[in-house]
Amino acid sequence: MTDVLSLTTIQLIKATVPALEVHGLEITKRMYERLFQDSAIKDLFNQSHHGAADTQPKALADAVLAYGRHIDNLGVLSGAVERIAQKHVALNILPEHYPFVAQALLGAIQDVLGDAATPEICAAWGEAYWFLAEILIGREAAVYRDLASQPGGWNGWRDFIVKSVADESEIIRSFVLHPADGKVVIRHRPGQYLGFLFDVPGYGALKRNYSISCGPNDQSYRITVKREATPGIPPGLVSNWLHDQATLGTIIKVTPPAGDFFLEQSETAPVVLISGGVGLTPMMSMLEAISATTPERPTWHIHGALNGRVHAMAARMRQLTTQAKGIHTHIFYASPEAGDLHGEHYDEAGLINADWLARHTPIADATYFLCGPKPFLRSLINGLAAKGLPSSRIHYEFFGPTEDLTVAT
Repeated sequence: MTDVLSLTTIQLIKATVPALEVHGLEITKRMYERLFQDSAIKDLFNQSHHGAADTQPKALADAVLAYGRHIDNLGVLSGAVERIAQKHVALNILPEHYPFVAQALLGAIQDVLGDAATPEICAAWGEAYWFLAEILIGREAAVYRDLASQPGGWNGWRDFIVKSVADESEIIRSFVLHPADGKVVIRHRPGQYLGFLFDVPGYGALKRNYSISCGPNDQSYRITVKREATPGIPPGLVSNWLHDQATLGTIIKVTPPAGDFFLEQSETAPVVLISGGVGLTPMMSMLEAISATTPERPTWHIHGALNGRVHAMAARMRQLTTQAKGIHTHIFYASPEAGDLHGEHYDEAGLINADWLARHTPIADATYFLCGPKPFLRSLINGLAAKGLPSSRIHYEFFGPTEDLTVAT
């Protein structure tokens, strides 16, 4: 492994960018087909991202294209590398898994591009793959070491017991998890998620990530899960299993807290937390952390829900607002029902929008955190950018493969 890519490799990779623009998705889909012929490797991945929508192949195609475009200036990809490394740690990806991906990727390039995938092109992509792989492996090793060295830390899968279950709305339920060994756990950074390994009868090993919805502590974690009915076979497999089968005493395997979307607790500058639907889960962790450690920190939580029946954790939100002088909340209901009282259950009818945020939140100096469905995020991220909010003060998270939701202007 060299410290830099050869000039020949850089030139060959740049020359393949037009082909990637046309055939990138076909290549990544073929790569996963090859990769998943090995059932043990297939079990490493979250298969909910590989359904009819091809969300993971699309995200990977975008990442490969970005790598090709910026192969001569990889510093611009540092944020993407960190997000990938954090995802890999949550899935317990290890160095010995990388050769399988290399073989599948290079094979897919040859399958899709045919004669255009010359030996020189394949050699260049082989060198480029391992160059990036070594960067990821090194970063992941550092994350694993850090997690293992912290009080309550661990690597890989650890057994947790469901200690309590609470309905938060008609479709959202919280699960409080304690370590089965009775020892302490890592105090997560508010906004991070956990990786889970489920053994669902008839489906085998299934991996998912869920945001932690409680403030940092060394005793337990809480996750808050929406019962999903999304396209799939069957729809919402794991979320429905959690709602229907996970009861007190259920044991679940969990990896340590991960993710680069989190609130810096040591800071006191204004923050605006914007969530849609079950995207409130990392925001609840942030709000609990702020209430406990910096209750006077200027904080705005703007949340959107369909109506009161599906609005989760409303009482807890109001409690935190009462406890902490600096926290201000504002609730939007897209379609309020007869029992939803304006001024009591919600503050605005309709959808959260950038114009309202620009008028009612401190856009000049606050940092913005957003989490929710992709259309919700895409609208607000680009709307806030159009209002002059710099990208350095916009942080977002959503549940699925990482994508760039910004629109070039």
